[in-house]
Amino acid sequence: MHWIALQWLPDAAAGTPGASVRPEQTALPSAEAMGWWALEFTPRVAWVDEALLLEVSACERLWGGRRALMRQMASSLPPGLRLQQAQGATSLIALARLRMYACGEQPPAGVPDDLPLETLTAARPHLDVLAHLGCRRWGDVAALPRAGLTRRFGAPLREALDRAWGLCPESHEWLLLPEAFDQKLELPALAQGAPELMWSANRLLASLQIWLRGRQRGVLSLELQWTLDLRRFNGVDLPPHQSITVRTAQPTQDMAHLRRLMSERLALTQLAAPASWLRLRSVDTTPWAGASTSFLPEDNRKGDRLHELVERLSTRLGADQVLRASARADARPQAMQQWQPALTSMAAAAAPVDPRGNGLHPPWLLREPLPLPMHDGHPCYRGPLRRLVGPQRLEAGWWGDSRSGGQPSVRDYYIAQSPEAGLVWVFCERLAAATDDTAPRWFLQGLYA
Repeated sequence: MHWIALQWLPDAAAGTPGASVRPEQTALPSAEAMGWWALEFTPRVAWVDEALLLEVSACERLWGGRRALMRQMASSLPPGLRLQQAQGATSLIALARLRMYACGEQPPAGVPDDLPLETLTAARPHLDVLAHLGCRRWGDVAALPRAGLTRRFGAPLREALDRAWGLCPESHEWLLLPEAFDQKLELPALAQGAPELMWSANRLLASLQIWLRGRQRGVLSLELQWTLDLRRFNGVDLPPHQSITVRTAQPTQDMAHLRRLMSERLALTQLAAPASWLRLRSVDTTPWAGASTSFLPEDNRKGDRLHELVERLSTRLGADQVLRASARADARPQAMQQWQPALTSMAAAAAPVDPRGNGLHPPWLLREPLPLPMHDGHPCYRGPLRRLVGPQRLEAGWWGDSRSGGQPSVRDYYIAQSPEAGLVWVFCERLAAATDDTAPRWFLQGLYA
């Protein structure tokens, strides 16, 4: 067996609330989340005292060897953290070496006989007595009679020595990823507003990212909840908690995008009282298919994706203020399209299919057709229109059009070009019962982007 003992040393410049540092510099994951991070490399991970222990003998070859595994672990560390590690044939040897490195000492060549006794957890309550017996190293204690050692100092010390020498199997409580993400964090100081809450929420988001990667899931909905420090303010009873919910149209593991959405929501939320605790939990997640990449320059453009921009604008302005046109299964051109909140339409499993089955129809339909003036027998919209494609005749008596007076409607649709507006979709309307000398009426139905 081969064990790796890990200890994280956060940078001193981790920052404080209000400091001018990047969010990722202050987003130091919790100890629990760092255990989840280690599960990426081996399923046998356990916390022992102050260190995280990994048993890698069964999986290190999958990473290309022990050295390649250590390089991979160092490269995948969250920003702002430094890794200190030690290795050994047993967990107690690896932990003892790690403690010596932390004190600035070099482990001895003879392992485990020459390891200092204070690096063994089970021996620490008995260091003074063992020192009077002349025991300074692990080997000194191991050389004492087993029965007398157990009778004088108890069974745990003898069992620890047996595990150190590999004479008995090791037993640990292995870490497991929870089914859902739910973490709480005590704030370093009472939060008075959104900036203080967001500064502390960065740490929870960093832990969330580790959980999502470990579970191979993308998040669709999150709830950030904070505990109010007061029960009554200005004579008004306060609820124990306040919360906001952040939703995305597509599953994501991008913490920068979630951080922007959460910041926008918090900026629009008024704290009823100072907050003392934060809680972040996943409301809705879905299996993560991974991100597809391309070598083509046109596929790797800088800036936000469309759905990220729509989500941020919807959060800032309100969901009902950012609308998106979607197709409807209706044969009437004026009813083939409806406007609904962009987040609702983007959350659909697939883009709506055009029920008209005609790619020549414009993407932008007017709510009500716009009557067009005539000039020398030609319809005009920002100048005389020049008909390019058509006519496409639609005729039915069940449209319920008030302008038809209950008569079947006859419409001839054209794609025309306006000198100033570009391509437009217009139709010429005539009543079925009208005489031949009745002048046709022209209307603007849609616009092309």
